[in-house]
Amino acid sequence: MLHDKCGVIGIWNGPDAAHLAYAGLYAIQHRGQESAGIAVSDGDHIRLHKGMGRVVDVFDADTLKHKLIGNYAIGHTRYSTSGGSHDRNVQPLHAHLSVGEVSVAHNGQLTNAVALQKELEERGAIFQTSSDTEIIFHLMATHAHQSFMDRLIHAVQRIEGAYSLVLLHKDQLIGVRDPDGFRPLCLGRKEDSYVLASETCALDLIGAKYVRDIEPGEIVVISRNGVVSKRFAQKDQQHFCVFELIYFSRPDSLFQGQSILDIRRALGRKLAEEAPALGADVVVNAPDSSNAAALGFADAAGIPYELGMIRNHYVGRTFIEPAQSIRDWRARIKYNPVRSVIEGRSIVLVDDSIVRGTTSRRLIRMLREAGAREIHLRISSPVFAHPCYYGIDTPDYDQLVGHRMGSVERIREYLETDTLAYLSHDGLRSVMKESAGLESYCDACFSGTYPIPVE
Repeated sequence: MLHDKCGVIGIWNGPDAAHLAYAGLYAIQHRGQESAGIAVSDGDHIRLHKGMGRVVDVFDADTLKHKLIGNYAIGHTRYSTSGGSHDRNVQPLHAHLSVGEVSVAHNGQLTNAVALQKELEERGAIFQTSSDTEIIFHLMATHAHQSFMDRLIHAVQRIEGAYSLVLLHKDQLIGVRDPDGFRPLCLGRKEDSYVLASETCALDLIGAKYVRDIEPGEIVVISRNGVVSKRFAQKDQQHFCVFELIYFSRPDSLFQGQSILDIRRALGRKLAEEAPALGADVVVNAPDSSNAAALGFADAAGIPYELGMIRNHYVGRTFIEPAQSIRDWRARIKYNPVRSVIEGRSIVLVDDSIVRGTTSRRLIRMLREAGAREIHLRISSPVFAHPCYYGIDTPDYDQLVGHRMGSVERIREYLETDTLAYLSHDGLRSVMKESAGLESYCDACFSGTYPIPVE
């Protein structure tokens, strides 16, 4: 079944709930650019609008003002795995149950989805989408208890894997986070309104104040009774996705009250301690996600940091490729080296990760063509050698350069860089403990140790 890397937003008691959800989705657009949707409740009925494309493509002023009427809303922005790009999979998903209308938006991946779908189909369920999120509706619909909350608790106790959910039911906004806490979900407040969001940068944009993170294994029900917390599961260790902190989340967001920007700078400083590039002239970053790590590296290494690569932020999702006479077009349309910074100098290029290796190889070739004397590549995470099965779309083993090459030296040869060094597992562990307050986390993409079995 399909799984998603995406962002979710929820608004309770907002006079302009649809507009607030729309603004919140703008802030977390980086979490998914394939489709977007908003569901709004007036307390009796739920109205939806969703479609393929970015937030700005899916919604217009007339839709937000005249169609999506109500004080309670949830929203979703999505990027799916290959093969799942269809209108029917666009979230929020919506269902009419005996307990009333329900809409849900999901960030993550259910690891027991195949077995649950087979079980439900054998009991007569008919699936309308290829999204694992739909399983939640069927589990709720087939449960014997009549109350909405009993049905929801039953459903989340049956599913396994990574899930941060926001649900809309009448005048209730509900947030759910899986017992391992793989994916983020936070609570904010704006005067008499409450907000649930994948990241705190969404709270900032709509003027809400961060209250706290939703805890792993917690359900929060926001209604006229206030914010009510329910525990449906408890685990000794949490397994928050460390790649959220290294790359995926926006640097201006918070994790458990800690700045992600500061965490990434700490990763860069630790990398410089472990693998200094002695004699290098300048530190540059691979724009834009590694900016903070490069700043941390430069600070700890005592090497000047300069803007040696410029990123074009106006590249569309598709474009017509020119003739082969323009070498490395795909890289050049997005990145351009600053020759005055690069030419004749020994460069430290800092990046947060290498996945397939194709972009890194192109960047290094561009730096060579711009006149770099030496290129020392430094990566602020361990070797990425294993796919993610908990909600971030990553390639299979044979496409991961860290798995395919088998050693750092072979990766260095493939990338054609003078030296290559990754942050060690011990270094990552030290930063996560000291800067993020994490004693345990999911690093399966680096270690190959999956905290939950995958079908």
